Amino acid sequence: MSEGIVGGRRVVLEAVRAGRASEVLIAREARSTQSLRELADVCRDAGVDQRVVARAELDRIAPDHQGVAARISVPEPIGERQLSAWPFGDQDVVVALDGIVDPHNLGAAARSAESAGAVMLVTRSRRAADVTPAAIRASAGALLHLPRARVANIPRALARLQEAGFTVVGLDESAERTVYDEPCPEGRIAIALGSEGTGLARLSREACDILVRLPMRGRVGSMNASASLAAALYAYVLPSRTDVGA
Repeated sequence: MSEGIVGGRRVVLEAVRAGRASEVLIAREARSTQSLRELADVCRDAGVDQRVVARAELDRIAPDHQGVAARISVPEPIGERQLSAWPFGDQDVVVALDGIVDPHNLGAAARSAESAGAVMLVTRSRRAADVTPAAIRASAGALLHLPRARVANIPRALARLQEAGFTVVGLDESAERTVYDEPCPEGRIAIALGSEGTGLARLSREACDILVRLPMRGRVGSMNASASLAAALYAYVLPSRTDVGA
């Protein structure tokens, strides 16, 4: 596991809930609020130590800390080969990100994926963002809950998922059919998307079973990656799940 420090009340709360926090640091000057009281209760229930420190210490180790920080451990991601043996459920959803390089975009995409019930996030190991405190903060702590696979080759990872029974759906703005034209397949689904600038790489696009796009009715021709992912998950994938609303 890698270790680090994250700041921010929501992120720290999720770190404790996910079992990733070893210590919570609270600024001596922090005003008691409902969110701090909730954090104290969660720490107490989880057996996580809380320590009061000078705000200057938090300023040094965790920018934008909102008076709270935590020392955390982040599990190492699994590799490509482990994807085939992962104990996926019959209707599981996996999200594969092909070339997201900004940690904030990675975090926002992870937040969309985890909120929609995705069970794993797959990212590239080269020329792509890794999990950093900035990414964890942008994810509102979702990256501490969501299992990850970090792979050298996205098309090969998609093939591993297909071998495990997944239908791979690529989000591609040049696709002929929209999410309203193409019914979402049943069973295990992997949603693949690329960066805002270049979209899916050619080999990743060719590895997909289905390509769909989001209909654009405004003047702007595209949405950012996390917004596109959220729209696809909630408008296309989740309505096809038999356990939706559970």
